[in-house]
Amino acid sequence: MRTVDAVVIGAGHNGLVAANKLADAGWDVLVLEAQADPGGAVRSGELTAPGYVNDLCSSFYPLGAGSPVIAGLGLEEYGLTWRHAPTVLTHVLPDERSVSLYRDRHRTAESIAAFHPADAAAWEAECDRWERIGPALVDALLSPFPPVRSGVRLAARLGAADGLRFARFGASSVRGYAQETFAGEGGRNLVAGNALHTDISPEATGGAVIGWLLMMLGQHLGFPVPEGGAGRLTQAMAARFTARGGQLECSRPVSRILTARGIAVGVVDASGEAIRARRAVLADVSAPTLYTELLNPQILPARFRSDLDRFQWDNDVVKVDWALSSPVPWNNPDAHGAGTVHLGTDLDGLTGYAADLARGRLPETLFLLMGQMTTSDPVRSPAGTESLWAYTHVPRGLLWTADTAAGYADRIEELVERYAPGFRGLVKARAVAAPGVGGHGDVVVNGGTAAISQQLVFRPVPGLGRADTPIDRLYLASASAHPGGGVHGAPGNNAAAAALARAGAFGDLYRGTISAIHRTIYR
Repeated sequence: MRTVDAVVIGAGHNGLVAANKLADAGWDVLVLEAQADPGGAVRSGELTAPGYVNDLCSSFYPLGAGSPVIAGLGLEEYGLTWRHAPTVLTHVLPDERSVSLYRDRHRTAESIAAFHPADAAAWEAECDRWERIGPALVDALLSPFPPVRSGVRLAARLGAADGLRFARFGASSVRGYAQETFAGEGGRNLVAGNALHTDISPEATGGAVIGWLLMMLGQHLGFPVPEGGAGRLTQAMAARFTARGGQLECSRPVSRILTARGIAVGVVDASGEAIRARRAVLADVSAPTLYTELLNPQILPARFRSDLDRFQWDNDVVKVDWALSSPVPWNNPDAHGAGTVHLGTDLDGLTGYAADLARGRLPETLFLLMGQMTTSDPVRSPAGTESLWAYTHVPRGLLWTADTAAGYADRIEELVERYAPGFRGLVKARAVAAPGVGGHGDVVVNGGTAAISQQLVFRPVPGLGRADTPIDRLYLASASAHPGGGVHGAPGNNAAAAALARAGAFGDLYRGTISAIHRTIYR
């Protein structure tokens, strides 16, 4: 039987981060990936037409640019180059006014102040707050829970009085924060649109901090893209891993995790070959996949299984990629240079959009998140053309066919045409992806809802908020684990840290403590 120190299931970006961290520690690591290529949600290819690079799922990486985990890998040495659009983001309102986010805070302030002059000072104050606490906050959010050292740094930056106010902010809804902070529609829509990058409605508790975080990352770091396609990011991770002696094998799905006396000891692949893991198995798969498909659920505590039955997914999406013969002919000039465009509605419309999703019905008013990829990275398509995508959230659980997905894509195109007359005449080719339709997998999946009820110590179920599982030497390394979705690598990094701690000098004490807490929670 083949034996390695650790098996990593899945070569998404979190799995590759985990594998790199273990390889850095001198471990013999094998990564098994079910797909023909590594990357998971961070891949790219020619989906539409020759010469047009389309990202299969995620595209813009503000969290990646701000993540100390990604930065610490030094991926520039392995071919990664970041590119930026002239404008980070533009939100076009139904009346065709717009608000834009730039990497120049004063330009952003001017854009927001066009809706109300008092909002220039409000924006500058938000930027000042970010500069004071932003790096410490990102460290705290991405660290294993509880974030002791980074939490202390954040508390020191805030102080007692501001700490209480920040805690209130952390519990605020998008609407509450937006209306308290901005007098005009510009700032309010900017934060609401950013929060809707997840499945957080404008009225949801805790939504404000998500919208604010993405706004501030965009303001200070931009929404960068990897030159040549999203896949270049994970290709760099894979190259770094193999350069350190790691083994990556694609087209090799894992069918089962082997356990003995409550300890993960290896895996079995789809062909039936068993591989022994001396020290750890790390799973970059969703929590339901890990606990109900790769493991026999009966070996898990009954209360844990009951909690898992309450696991909530984020909304599905329909995504359309286009090959355009020329850039989008926007009526609004501010949209031309934007890498990301929000389109279709305003704050009140977003409330209705989210309410429709919550009720399980297709939204009456669409909200589009769009990526002008050639605007961001000129090598994505031939000169003078545009590689474009748009996605919109839809309720989870609907049955889609190729025909219904195409009809919904037509509806998306009709909306774009309203703001950019002549758009449909520029379409050379398109690719449509909906749940179960499209041939390149689910898109924009965050590993479970980003709602506060399934974050921190509630992710993926009530527990420790850590990568450790009830099975010794088995670690959840996907976005289903704290701190959740986004291409920042923290779940993979945290899983590797847990595996290293378990294998360290105080490993028995570490596992004993984790097991004792698990027994208390799940008995």
